[in-house]
Amino acid sequence: MAKQQRERKGKDQKDRDERRDEFEERVVHLARTAKVVKGGRRFAFRAVVVVGDKQGRVGIGIGKAREVPDAIRKASERAKKKLIRVPRLNGTIPHEVQTKFGAGIVLLKPASPGTGVIAGGGVRAVVEAAGISDILSKSMGSSNILNVVQATFAALKELQDFRQEAGHRGVDPKHLAPFWYKEEMRG
Repeated sequence: MAKQQRERKGKDQKDRDERRDEFEERVVHLARTAKVVKGGRRFAFRAVVVVGDKQGRVGIGIGKAREVPDAIRKASERAKKKLIRVPRLNGTIPHEVQTKFGAGIVLLKPASPGTGVIAGGGVRAVVEAAGISDILSKSMGSSNILNVVQATFAALKELQDFRQEAGHRGVDPKHLAPFWYKEEMRG
């Protein structure tokens, strides 16, 4: 009985390691924070990590700890718990979306093949982790990287596949397809 439990634990650990390896982690931001206490200042670190498989799944996490590796580990674990699936269409997004988080505003627009990722630091990290290869973006409002990353994540959450939306509305998907994708649907 004990041998079976050990084998099961070993197998579960192996499965977790395989799942962990399929994601690419990127530390977007590290900040040192200070708390003023009676004896002086107590320093800690805040890490913002983006995790994605470049196949349409992406997550962001924020971790705080007294040591940098602990903060990164916590952020990475939280990012893996908050994964979302991003609808993609030929390496770009299906439609334009603008989202606000705090004072950070992010605008994402689909781009034609070959354009590349036209985006700044925080937006670029989230979009590339999701596997989007062609996109136009504009970061407006606050340049606080934490708000920009979270606004980008919120924008990706709002994206909808036109085929699913057509099914909900009960119309032909050709009516909701992006103009640049309609030529490909005919062929």
